[in-house]
Amino acid sequence: MPSLHVDYKKTRIKQYHKEGQALRTETTINDTRDFAIGRRIENFPELRKIGFAANRRLLDVQRIGHDCFIGEASFQDMQRPVTVDNQRAAALRLADPRVQALLHVLLLFLLVQGTFTHKDVREHLAPLLGKKPSQLSPGQITYDLRRLRLHGLTERIPKTHRDRITAKGLRTAIFYTGPYNRSLRTGLAIISPNAANLQLPMAKYIRAAETAVNKWYQQEKLAA
Repeated sequence: MPSLHVDYKKTRIKQYHKEGQALRTETTINDTRDFAIGRRIENFPELRKIGFAANRRLLDVQRIGHDCFIGEASFQDMQRPVTVDNQRAAALRLADPRVQALLHVLLLFLLVQGTFTHKDVREHLAPLLGKKPSQLSPGQITYDLRRLRLHGLTERIPKTHRDRITAKGLRTAIFYTGPYNRSLRTGLAIISPNAANLQLPMAKYIRAAETAVNKWYQQEKLAA
């Protein structure tokens, strides 16, 4: 049976599957002096805090590591078409300008009244795409609204023609639009060989790293 052991001086954390059913995490402090605490019984509450803190910290790290797989699955679900109750909707790809515009619209409606209609989407989506509202057909907006609903980002309010953003939609819109606009696009512009300002710190660091890697390739006689 696999087990995990973490040692610090004379203190050890042991983690294993108890009877193959539950994950058990045990912290054993064999020398209280490892934490500048005496051995008298009145120090037990303080040692207890240290043990619980160590256990929680380990579990938090493992939970974050596990969540990466959950996040990857959620991200990939957005990149693929989805079928719900025999209705099919196209993917919501991260770098698709129309998808980015749609999610910006969702955040905009959240700030107003939290609900929106077919017309509301067309009026606000068109300028983000560099178009006039009249240039977007009703069919195009219906297509976009269906994509959002089937991916779980919005939901139809019963007995109305209005939609609203879901909790998943809010979180997805924030994380889809924020990193894309603030990090990916700006970062790629900075490190591009045709960047307007090659003296920015990030541009210098990228060139220095590239030079160091190429130098190492040459020394090791590796193909670029």
